[in-house]
Amino acid sequence: MKKKRAQNAAPRCPYCGSHSVLRSADGIYRCNDKNTMLYVCSRYPACDSYVRVHPGTKIPVGTMANRELRALRNEAHRNFDRLHKQGLMSKEDAYCWLASILAAPLGQAHIGYLGEYYCKQVIEESKKVLDLQKNKRRGMTA
Repeated sequence: MKKKRAQNAAPRCPYCGSHSVLRSADGIYRCNDKNTMLYVCSRYPACDSYVRVHPGTKIPVGTMANRELRALRNEAHRNFDRLHKQGLMSKEDAYCWLASILAAPLGQAHIGYLGEYYCKQVIEESKKVLDLQKNKRRGMTA
């Protein structure tokens, strides 16, 4: 019989294989006025991999990521968020759209779990939708 991984088990660093440590984001985030907690690679700062946890829990909000992947995830989220913030679709529809882009179940359609390839796909596809809408607006006002 397979053992299930404990829900609160600290993730291993996907970059160096070291254990992670649950700690405050103080010293990592410029401002940690929300008392954010992170799983941080035990080799930090040599290995700068970490992931935020849901407030008041030990549950990661995605997977551990290094600086480059965190930057890509942030860019993917900025572009994705524009889809619903600009009224092109509801937030729920945006997540359904994301699930279709990722060919993943809706429950797994979260940018915090994406690697570089899928982050780039989300950025590209979001920009296509945004550009199409911008061109439609131009055509209506021209």
